[in-house]
Amino acid sequence: MKVHIIKRSGWRIPRQFSQDWLSSLNKELKRQSPWDLSASEITLVFVPRSEMQRLNRGYRGKNKVTDILSFSGAEDGELGELVLCGEVIEQQSKEHGLWPEEELGYLLIHGVLHLLGYEHEGSRQKAARMFKLQDRLFDVLRKAYFEVKP
Repeated sequence: MKVHIIKRSGWRIPRQFSQDWLSSLNKELKRQSPWDLSASEITLVFVPRSEMQRLNRGYRGKNKVTDILSFSGAEDGELGELVLCGEVIEQQSKEHGLWPEEELGYLLIHGVLHLLGYEHEGSRQKAARMFKLQDRLFDVLRKAYFEVKP
């Protein structure tokens, strides 16, 4: 999987972690599902709070900042674009008792699942299916990257 990273914010972006995590995610997806994203491209765009709020308002009609937005790719081989807000990731990592990279990893899984067609709004069954897979993937990858906190 080819990963492009665009920085539009002052947040320190863990570039190598993001690339390694997405590569590991692809390996685990191949193991657990029919997905193989090896030939795909994904773009990660890190934006400040103000831009994330503007995007969330424009695309989802929600006038508040969010952690991640997913935009499907338009061309063959282009999985899509994940827009992330590092400031929100930092804040949420503290609330969830995680390292910022752990929170980022969880959100990258979430975003990729959206790009693959998974949804969690509008149906409890769809939400349960998506979050079950997301949590399972996170548990596997987290053990490989982090010392799991008690």
